[in-house]
Amino acid sequence: MGLENVKHVVLVLSGKGGVGKSSVTLQLALSLSQQGHNVGILDIDLTGPSIPRLLNLEDKKVTQAPGGWLPVKVHDARDASDENTPRRGALHALSLAFLLPSRSSAVIWRGPKKTAMIRQFVSDVLWPPNTDYLLIDTPPGTSDEHIAIVEELHKLAADVQPAAVENGNGLHLEIDHRPKLSGAVVVTTPQAIATADVRKELNFCVKTQVPVLGVIENMAGYMCPCCGEISNVFSKGGGQIMANEANIPFLGSVPIDTGFGALVEGVQGDTDAASTNTPTNGDSSPSHQTELVERYKSCGLFPIFSEFGSSIHQKIQEVSGS
Repeated sequence: MGLENVKHVVLVLSGKGGVGKSSVTLQLALSLSQQGHNVGILDIDLTGPSIPRLLNLEDKKVTQAPGGWLPVKVHDARDASDENTPRRGALHALSLAFLLPSRSSAVIWRGPKKTAMIRQFVSDVLWPPNTDYLLIDTPPGTSDEHIAIVEELHKLAADVQPAAVENGNGLHLEIDHRPKLSGAVVVTTPQAIATADVRKELNFCVKTQVPVLGVIENMAGYMCPCCGEISNVFSKGGGQIMANEANIPFLGSVPIDTGFGALVEGVQGDTDAASTNTPTNGDSSPSHQTELVERYKSCGLFPIFSEFGSSIHQKIQEVSGS
């Protein structure tokens, strides 16, 4: 069973393409890691995987090990050294892009082959022990990938029974080793054309019995790189209105931040300089001197996603008690 080391599984969904699911998945993963949780990212957008590009790890390949695939390491865990350096969790990622011969290779698959690949991702990936959260980045809509991943996760939880273990007093305790499909984070943008499609995704969650942890309204305004003021480029509040009408939690709004784009594109600028405080010369660049997880702390979106991560963690703990 490939998910035996995973405690909680969270889907990142949207009925609309281009709303920023992959960037939301990455930033949630970085924020949860900064809060001390070990995190994995599984990219099941088979025809348009974005996670390797966002992580700047397109040249990495998956390692085959006895029993399955080893995901690509993004960064290691780090123990707390003092109150100013808290514990940081590890981050690993897996995507079909790591298995393709080149970044330009097209994936032209029909439904059955996509379903088989999803099943293999669920059963044959050896996530590291004590992985607290597995965030699954999905394609837009409600297609074969969505049906396959939800079916496999529900089936896995139903098939695996709690195990009896003996404690030091000779008592047998029932320990549930099942990975938890804790729910979904649904991403939208403020426009009505986006929320109309995302409502269908909420209906998909209801029909497939996937709890919705909350809605994130992405691209809600533009953050000025000079002063930090946010201007509404599109309409405003569509995500919150949709969440209120569906009676589900609204996690918050995320503005467009050019600093995050520069961060993942490896562009040297004020954000990189501030995050490293290191002069550059020759071929040496800040993006290669400092890990992405550390550079992200200087991004204007980091406080927003830190709050999202804390809210999601709290909701899951309230439901699961673990």
